[in-house]
Amino acid sequence: MRTRYGFSLIFLSLILSACQPFAAAVTPASSIVGTIVASTLTADVSTPTFFEPSPTASPLPLPSPTPTNGPPGGIPAEAAPIPQPAGEVTILLMGSDQRPGPQDFRTDTAVLVVLKQDGSVSLVSIPRDLWVYLPGKFMERINTSQEYGGFGLVQSTFQYNFGFTPQSYVLTDFSGFQSIIDNLGGIDVQVGQTFSDARSGFSKGYTVHAGLVHMDSATALWYVRARETSSDLDRLRRAQEVILAIGKKLLSLNALTRIPQLYAGFRSAIVTDMTVQDVTALLPVLQLVNPNQIQRYAISTDQVTAFYTSGGADVLLPRPQAIRQVLLQALGN
Repeated sequence: MRTRYGFSLIFLSLILSACQPFAAAVTPASSIVGTIVASTLTADVSTPTFFEPSPTASPLPLPSPTPTNGPPGGIPAEAAPIPQPAGEVTILLMGSDQRPGPQDFRTDTAVLVVLKQDGSVSLVSIPRDLWVYLPGKFMERINTSQEYGGFGLVQSTFQYNFGFTPQSYVLTDFSGFQSIIDNLGGIDVQVGQTFSDARSGFSKGYTVHAGLVHMDSATALWYVRARETSSDLDRLRRAQEVILAIGKKLLSLNALTRIPQLYAGFRSAIVTDMTVQDVTALLPVLQLVNPNQIQRYAISTDQVTAFYTSGGADVLLPRPQAIRQVLLQALGN
């Protein structure tokens, strides 16, 4: 099994390396967090516990998005650097909500993948509504940093607020996600609990029941995005179920024997700043990946406080020391 995981990671990384780097102004990507890479990393790994935020958070007198020369006290202190072991690789998987036409977008899902020299892997889910400082700009949700300054601003935002910088990134969008599912012929999702929500084209809504459910690309996209009857944290749980299903499907198809077909579908679905040389350098680490040494983390209610800005935005205020403890575990040995 370990060899198969290594092969799948190598294959998927080669797909990533074939996608040429592009400027931040070019159409970015989607609502599922680096589905392709994360799918292989999370297969057969126990799901972390997610908690619902408090439904009755009291508004706090914090500023709405304000330039750095605005009211004092709105910008937090810069986080102390987090030391990282030599050879550790960090890749930020992001997904945007951009649709055809509009130029504004948000990276509404984000997962940090940490590849370590000992074969272990950490995954960290990051809430989209974290209220952080975008260096040189203003306070805003973390999911706006890619829009306002590309991956360079994403990196500086992580460094300022959390004390480390992700090295590379991968993005995908709605159509890219669906293309991935279509190329796999649909996926079988182990649904953790019966879920009902509104869905376009279904006047009475749509329901999937707990258990193994075959989903086409449209159903999978609905499942990971729907949130009228649930929270963003529950959506993270559902996204992980879909990620797991994609990983298992790739393994069952023996991805290495289908490189031409999968490459054709995945190349247009994913963009990254990783070059061929970058991926080649990663192969020794990827070959060491051990599915029994994968740790999953989520920045959740223990690490944030729900609040409203003075402008009426419903966001999450980071608890710096609590988040730091999660990251120290994820980034350390």
